[in-house]
Amino acid sequence: MGLPSKFDVVVVGAGPAGCSSAYILAKAGFKVLLVERGRGAGSKELWGGKAYAQPLREVWPELDKEAPIHRWVTRERFSFVWGDRVLTIEYKLGRSVAFTSYLPELVSWMARKAEGAGALLVEDVRVDEIIVENGRVVGVRSGSDTIKADVVIDAEGINRMLLEKLGLVERLNVDSGVALGVKETLSLDPRLIEERFNLDKGEGLAWLVAGDITRGLPGGGFIYTMRDSISIGLVLPLGPATKAAEEGTLRERVSDLVESFRLHPYFSRFWKEADVIEYGGRLTLEGGLTLMPRKLYMPGLLIVGDAAGLLVNTGYTIRGVDTAVYSGKLAAETIIEAHNKGGFTEENLRVYEEKIRKSYIYRELRNHSAIEDIMRDPFYFTKLPQLILGATSKLFEADYEEPTLLGSLSEASREVGVSLIGLLLRIARVVRRL
Repeated sequence: MGLPSKFDVVVVGAGPAGCSSAYILAKAGFKVLLVERGRGAGSKELWGGKAYAQPLREVWPELDKEAPIHRWVTRERFSFVWGDRVLTIEYKLGRSVAFTSYLPELVSWMARKAEGAGALLVEDVRVDEIIVENGRVVGVRSGSDTIKADVVIDAEGINRMLLEKLGLVERLNVDSGVALGVKETLSLDPRLIEERFNLDKGEGLAWLVAGDITRGLPGGGFIYTMRDSISIGLVLPLGPATKAAEEGTLRERVSDLVESFRLHPYFSRFWKEADVIEYGGRLTLEGGLTLMPRKLYMPGLLIVGDAAGLLVNTGYTIRGVDTAVYSGKLAAETIIEAHNKGGFTEENLRVYEEKIRKSYIYRELRNHSAIEDIMRDPFYFTKLPQLILGATSKLFEADYEEPTLLGSLSEASREVGVSLIGLLLRIARVVRRL
């Protein structure tokens, strides 16, 4: 690599977690190497969605003025869809807590901030191994090159091959809580975006969709408004999707499902005349606490971001960028404290896992652990949308007598083949866990 042979800290992966660690440590005077496998920080990211701002401000107070923010989210929508029927709930926020952006742009900005603080960023370099000597991490290897470090931060993301080699995580498979996200980017004039989504200038929308757009599979759709484009797509857990494909109940490609979503008569009017300018897919970890490594530390090593399994799916929103950044912040603070205590021993680095477990990230993962059960149960993506939309149709599509709410639910439950009492008990159990 043509680099110095020794650094205080080597950060593997220039994503949100890695960049935040590198930035804080470089500012604190550490000699930091930030290694990115892609050709440019953020070049391997495929994400266009919502990021919560306050955790990012704790690392970059200048976020609001400098970061590539597209729109501040002022409206949250959730829709159930079955056939031509759609039930949408909208919430108008009282204050701005999240913004939309494209992760390649946002990460590139974060990496520049880290470089400006003194971190050395090297790109298009793959780390093949985290080197362990006498039970302690002492650096990394890339090809025939070895870089020594007092401590390594693993921010490699979902492809946790380095951690697999260390025996800290199991190899991922389709039943590991892994999901496939597929996204299309649609270019559209900003004024048309605001007009069609009922937004004021600069305002943004986050919209989640559940129902037959996933053909009865667990998962759902998403819509995010950007400055001059719209991100739409689907997220499908690999386990149920693979099983359905093998059994022949899912005959469409995922790309076909996304196209059907884009062409859906209810949604397509929002992006009429828009041009598809990007298409792509990526894997994401949605197994919650079950996908956290056995330990988030060992002598000379800390694990952050997606590699630590810290993406949070609450069922009504997804948090990944802010949790990654915040974990990077906690890792950097732990390293600074360990340095002041005399070294990067297991005892000193154990503090990082304690910080994670006391943080909002762990509370979110724990409090929303029920979503894992929901994402494995087709009931919530077939029977429930049918029942809700069936009951709603009886309320609003009556020619003469309008039924009561209870009457419409009872009739719809009989048509769908669901016990109303059983349904209420099932929902109550989930609500208590959520």
